[in-house]
Amino acid sequence: MSTRITDLTQAEAFVAGAGLSVEALAVIVAEALGEDLGGRGVLPPGTGRGVDVTSVATIPADATATAELVARRPGVVAGLPVAAYVLAVVLEGAEQQPAGGWSVEVLATDGDRVETGDVLVRVHGGTRALLTAERVALNLLTLTSGVATATRAWVDALAGTGTRVRDTRKTTPGLRMLEKYAVRVAGGVNHRMSLADAALVKDNHVIAAGGVVPAYERVRAMFGDLWIQVEVTTAEQAHAVVDAGCTDVLLDNMSLAAMSEIIASLKGRAEFEASGGLTLASAVSVAQTGVDFIAVGAITHSAPILDIAMDLV
Repeated sequence: MSTRITDLTQAEAFVAGAGLSVEALAVIVAEALGEDLGGRGVLPPGTGRGVDVTSVATIPADATATAELVARRPGVVAGLPVAAYVLAVVLEGAEQQPAGGWSVEVLATDGDRVETGDVLVRVHGGTRALLTAERVALNLLTLTSGVATATRAWVDALAGTGTRVRDTRKTTPGLRMLEKYAVRVAGGVNHRMSLADAALVKDNHVIAAGGVVPAYERVRAMFGDLWIQVEVTTAEQAHAVVDAGCTDVLLDNMSLAAMSEIIASLKGRAEFEASGGLTLASAVSVAQTGVDFIAVGAITHSAPILDIAMDLV
């Protein structure tokens, strides 16, 4: 089923319907377009700041075109509402509007597997505006689709085990909302969005607090309504924090045998997440320890983009 957008309000509704903040996305896109058009001091005055100088010089102001966003490689697509929003912002903001207006038709759905040559979006409008919007729309779409593709590989590897892949805060600065969205649509699970919405007691907190249990208890005393996870590196720490009331334990860089023993002895009292040096090749073996989640920073910080291009047709 396709989605047709003919004004910015519809694009905003499409974004909101995907569970993304329109306000936050507007900031991301404004920054990205400003960067691409010489804003925020990235170019000196007098160098065409604010316009796509190549398109303005080579394309008549009243020229129109139809373009398609096309997958160049197979993968999992994510970020179509984001790309549609970028296109809508630039098309609606163009100085000269085409007769009959502009349109963005989204032909795929986030989370879909796509093949080489699949047309994901078809857009019609002023040619200058299309080419001005192209790079920002593609930068965000290829990034989030790359995260979704990497995440789906883990989801597929863990299929049938009962263990789920979970992301981390190892995200591109300023783009966490989009990267974590891509994880969700690909079947992964989000960890905390920020330092403020959940607590994760890590090794440095333990050292500063004088022990894993004191660290946990201090967080619970001050922020007891929030989700609290505690990172442990030994069986002794795991038992101690669960006995203290912790119900979410991160097993950091432990052997398969150690994780299996801890989970078997504490079964039903807490959820467990494995972290540290995990690979797709080891995913099933780690899942067989009984962990509920596998934390993988690589699905955001190291995911290659999914190659998607814009072609005038």
